[in-house]
Amino acid sequence: MKKLLSLCLLSFVLVIAISSCNFNATTGGAGDIVVASKDFTEQDILGELLAQQIEDTTDLKVTRRPRLGGSFVCHNAILAGQIDAYIEYTGTAFTGILKKEAINDPRVVHEQLKQAYAEQFNLEVMPSLGFENTFAIIIRGEDAQRYKIQTLSQAAKYTPQWRGGFGYEFLEREDGFPGLAKTYGLSFAKPPQIMDLGLIYRALIQKQVDMVAGNSTDGQISRLGLVVLEDDQKYFPPYEATPIVRKETLDKYPQLREAINQLTGKITSDEMRQLNNLVEGELQDIKTVVREFRKSQGL
Repeated sequence: MKKLLSLCLLSFVLVIAISSCNFNATTGGAGDIVVASKDFTEQDILGELLAQQIEDTTDLKVTRRPRLGGSFVCHNAILAGQIDAYIEYTGTAFTGILKKEAINDPRVVHEQLKQAYAEQFNLEVMPSLGFENTFAIIIRGEDAQRYKIQTLSQAAKYTPQWRGGFGYEFLEREDGFPGLAKTYGLSFAKPPQIMDLGLIYRALIQKQVDMVAGNSTDGQISRLGLVVLEDDQKYFPPYEATPIVRKETLDKYPQLREAINQLTGKITSDEMRQLNNLVEGELQDIKTVVREFRKSQGL
């Protein structure tokens, strides 16, 4: 009996210890507001940006929950009141959470998202930070300069002499390459290569391929001197980075709304790529990177 009791007590202590470690590792302590981020570098940066903005412009303390998980994890956490805010991408919320057909007009998407989130979830969809992270069709900077290419429509006449390299999912999805090729009349000398996403930029620089599909705010784009072609026919839906906040939290702390609204339109896609590169490429500290960016923006 004593052994059983000792074992139970030991198990209880271990559970408490593990829980405590996990809490400290993820949150960094208690605060008035809990700000979460998804599980990739850009989200680490945006979560820290939101946290610093709140702490530096209000008397509120922020608990950080970095790398919480994907969209569905963050969405369920905010619905459960476990977190108060995180940065979402409008197209992801619109098609993934609301299960709606994609719409290309960013204003329509934002307005419909704002209305649906308020009615269904009691969540506030706040104004965009100013950039979107969407699919990006990318070419070498030297080719863009040589052929004076800025848009996908302009690039279409060169693709018969080019080689394409894309991830499997992008090649298979109807809203990926098949629809893109149809919209712009893209045709390559050979069928596009199926490539690991971790190798596409290396293959482009080494001239194994001439056009790839990545994410518009990838840090490697600016680091390697690559060019994102403008989606001039608006094929891809908008994926604007937008704060999602519990209305209950905004009502409790009125100063929070003004603090977050000061971030509206403050980040361009080029700036987000540069921030990602500072953290991923140059291995700089996220808090320092965010602090310097806020200072440069007068925040």
